[in-house]
Amino acid sequence: MHSPTTPPTRPPFTPFTPLASVVALVSGALSALLLVLVATEWGPLMSFDRAVADGMHDSAVRSPELTGTNRILSDWVWDPWAMRALVAAGVVWLWWRGERLLALWAAAVSAVGSAVQQLMKVAVGRDRPRWQDPVDTAHFAAFPSGHAMTAAVTCGLLLWLLALFGAARRLRVAVLAVGAFSVVGVGLTRLYLGVHWASDVVAGWLLGGCLVAVAVLAYERAAARRDAASA
Repeated sequence: MHSPTTPPTRPPFTPFTPLASVVALVSGALSALLLVLVATEWGPLMSFDRAVADGMHDSAVRSPELTGTNRILSDWVWDPWAMRALVAAGVVWLWWRGERLLALWAAAVSAVGSAVQQLMKVAVGRDRPRWQDPVDTAHFAAFPSGHAMTAAVTCGLLLWLLALFGAARRLRVAVLAVGAFSVVGVGLTRLYLGVHWASDVVAGWLLGGCLVAVAVLAYERAAARRDAASA
């Protein structure tokens, strides 16, 4: 067991560069494309968003019990602050193990994710869906979904940290399953409650994945330089 003041002995540094590079490239390109389509109000996408929103809202109005469940999941279980609390717990654990740089890195990635989503909301200024009989309310602009992006950043960071420290395969698979369910689930709750368009949610997923991938690449370069300097 490692003391709080003694740096841990980690497994040999294993780069995630190939996977992170693919994720960063694909999610970044798709995010940029989606941003352009939303900003220019591309007809087919707007029609798709409206069709999905209308269908979800009709179901929410007809099913108040299911709507209540979605509200609990969205506002408490998968709320952005609940997701950030998980990152904070990971940061505390890393700091206790003596991984101060990595702890600060994880905290910074989470903070950057929050800043990016807010800046994009202001820049795009997209209105949220409006209803005569709303089942929930939300503030600020719609694009991208902060819930979806925060969940993607949080789950992506936790999975990367588990892999970096050589966690058991069963644990990583379990966290992957729970994380994927949470990321998809929170996006669906935002659609069901009628506070986001489908493209807002997809943009949140893509931007969250891109941010984590870029952060992994940047950390690996810094770690490689550090290891080379100490060799």
